[in-house]
Amino acid sequence: MTVMSETRMQAKNLNLFYGTKQALFDINMDIERNKVTAMIGPSGCGKSSFLRCLNRMNDTILNCVVKGQVLLDGYDIYAKAVDPVLLRAKIGMVFQKPNPFPKSIYDNVAYGPRIHGLTRNKGELDGVVKDSLKKAGLWREVKDRLKDSGTSLSGGQQQRLCIARAIAVNPEVILMDEPCSALDPIATAIIEELIGNLKANYTIVIVTHSMQQAARISERTAFFHLGKLLEYGDTRDIFNRPKHEKTEGYINGRFG
Repeated sequence: MTVMSETRMQAKNLNLFYGTKQALFDINMDIERNKVTAMIGPSGCGKSSFLRCLNRMNDTILNCVVKGQVLLDGYDIYAKAVDPVLLRAKIGMVFQKPNPFPKSIYDNVAYGPRIHGLTRNKGELDGVVKDSLKKAGLWREVKDRLKDSGTSLSGGQQQRLCIARAIAVNPEVILMDEPCSALDPIATAIIEELIGNLKANYTIVIVTHSMQQAARISERTAFFHLGKLLEYGDTRDIFNRPKHEKTEGYINGRFG
């Protein structure tokens, strides 16, 4: 019987440049399987830049250069043989602002399985759409309005639709870039509960500006400052016994 490694993704000596400006400096980080890893730090510290390195979203930015390695189950995602489109199906992303396609709720979720050829017929596709909406905690709210536009939903529902869209292509990792920053407290609580449920099947990495959110939902927390990973460990240790003075200062609100 093969024992799966606790580590799902790794960054090794990762450096990121936007033109001549270096944004990330020698990041080394192991991301654990079926856990929520939160990234915190002041604005402009590099946490979102790092998140985009994990599924090669930075490939789309002009003059952006990534050096070092990012491994998914031991395989370098920046290897020449890797197709970034297929990679982004394996490592899905949910953005800060909900961005449903201007299509029906059904077609939003069905889009990925269709373009990747993951289903053989309409019945299978219907099943994937239903299952994805259920996992995203949205099925009961939209099951009678699947033909309505995704943009007709509330902000919190739109964000769950985007999560369903990411789930529909059967990813291994889900990246979330401040997924609750545009939502009210009730919608935020629903998304946080959803994240807690999703980690049973997915590895989740979340950037959040809310330290309270990081403390509530994550098992591991990384603190970034000026493009460097200053501290990384169990969330309880980071918040209760930080080792670095800048981590302690940020958590206690002395800067940020």
